Amino acid sequence: MTVLQTLPNSAPALLESDTWIAASWDEFLQAADNPEYGQGKFYYYQNHLRIEMSPVGNDHSRDHSIINNAISLYVTLKDINLNGSDNCSYRLSGHKEAQPDLSYYVGSKVSEVPYGTGIVNLDQYAPPDLVIEIANTSLSDDQGKKRLLYEELGVKEYWIVDVKVGKILAFKMENKGSYQIRESLVLPNLNLAILEEALQKTRQTNHGEVMRWLLAQFS
Repeated sequence: MTVLQTLPNSAPALLESDTWIAASWDEFLQAADNPEYGQGKFYYYQNHLRIEMSPVGNDHSRDHSIINNAISLYVTLKDINLNGSDNCSYRLSGHKEAQPDLSYYVGSKVSEVPYGTGIVNLDQYAPPDLVIEIANTSLSDDQGKKRLLYEELGVKEYWIVDVKVGKILAFKMENKGSYQIRESLVLPNLNLAILEEALQKTRQTNHGEVMRWLLAQFS
């Protein structure tokens, strides 16, 4: 996929989406502010920008929905305080930016970012505790450069939902490194195998039935 863009001091050009392109921070900001990319998600890391056009496919949107709903149900039943965001931008000015599919502040940091905030300035606020990317066509990058980006931003936990196979890769992040986990640490005692089973069930039945099944598992 390609999209039209004008970078500073350059003629209109085609910028390829879903790939990392060398750019200055000012060029990144211009692209991010360009209305031509109103449906895009933006990332900036190691002097490269990446634009991902918002997916319109059924599979990505359904997995996005069921994971968000499952987390909401879990924290409600377990009396865990949480604030979640959909496609929120987190910016370390001049250096890094990420716009994950889902992100959450949990527990003591639940009110970290006040209502009315636009782009979350990580020079001012702490990063989210949990970040999730729903990977349909972006799995390799979500496992690679984005994982490094979230490590360096100080995210505590990172999940990648592999839409193609209905699996979740989850990582605990600390000291700018990460290792794989099968049970959430920021959402205590949440076994990711249950969420994977829920993803598999959505391939055969509706979300209402899957949520009732999850209610039984979490209760």
